[in-house]
Amino acid sequence: MSDRAALLKGIRVWLVVFVVCLVLSGATAFALVHELHWTETLLRSLSVPGHLPALMDWIERVRHGLDAADADYPFLLYGTDWLAFAHLVIAVAFYGPYRDPVRNIWVVEFAMIACVGIVPLALVCGPIRHIPFWWSVIDMSFGVFGIVPLYVVRRKIKRLEALTTMPAPPAVAGVSG
Repeated sequence: MSDRAALLKGIRVWLVVFVVCLVLSGATAFALVHELHWTETLLRSLSVPGHLPALMDWIERVRHGLDAADADYPFLLYGTDWLAFAHLVIAVAFYGPYRDPVRNIWVVEFAMIACVGIVPLALVCGPIRHIPFWWSVIDMSFGVFGIVPLYVVRRKIKRLEALTTMPAPPAVAGVSG
């Protein structure tokens, strides 16, 4: 396998992994109420309340809030539907870099900027919305962990670009290829 083919394969594998995570992250925003009930049941079965009471208190508080919103103000949850949709739309954008990484490197760079933007968003909006700091750290981790595969992809795309734009070596007289 040529260097170019190996780089292209590596780029595509990383992009597929990133897109799958993005789609899963978005898809989970559609069913928050049910997922939180399942999560609370699972955490109780694992005896988490005795080991991490602050986590259980937070999960219960969020579940109560979502239950109230779902029962009395279901239109509020429409915002999380849009959040889910945005994840899916962003995932579709990665078809460009999958198809032609060099020409569409901007999508990867845009996503890297978005990952960096998660940190100030969590630091500013978390306290405004009364989110515990430790939960904001979990939110920030999505940006930190998200940027890692994107950084790897960007480096590989730059190497692919260098291979693509390198001039062909000069032909040696008397040697046929």
